[in-house]
Amino acid sequence: MGWYQRVFDAEVQHADPALAFLSYDDEHHRFAIANLDVLRPDDREREKKGLVGVDHVAYTLDSLEDLLDSYAELREKGIRPYWCVHHGITVSMYYKDPDGNQTEFQVDCFPSSDATVGYMKGPAFAENPVGVEYDPDDWLSRRKAGADLASLLMAKTAADASPIRGAMMETPASS
Repeated sequence: MGWYQRVFDAEVQHADPALAFLSYDDEHHRFAIANLDVLRPDDREREKKGLVGVDHVAYTLDSLEDLLDSYAELREKGIRPYWCVHHGITVSMYYKDPDGNQTEFQVDCFPSSDATVGYMKGPAFAENPVGVEYDPDDWLSRRKAGADLASLLMAKTAADASPIRGAMMETPASS
């Protein structure tokens, strides 16, 4: 974390032994750092693609409508996310390119970065900084049926926390 703090003058938004989130501007996080010694202590294959270096690059979309539209468009091209998770601060879809580089498409759950950082520094985020998985096809069906999308943005931290990278991690990367 120190390198990112020095190079980008980044501020730690949340840190625990397993995960850290840092930002250098008004965005709630620009860097997500995972400590593999904690998350995968017995994993001796750290040189595998996607296990070292930058964890992911995140792109914030304007609305949940935009995120679902992007998902539907990419799905039609045969590109599916390997992990869909409601982090409490964002609703996110993670994709892997053929080289294992990870990209997060996200939409903010709070109306401002100050509100998001406040949540990140609170007890609910500390209890579950990963979030809970969701099914984007279910959300598309709800939207089509006229559901209030704003209700889907509300934090779902009371549910069981998703494992890091979720159940979809074993899905092969889409090109």
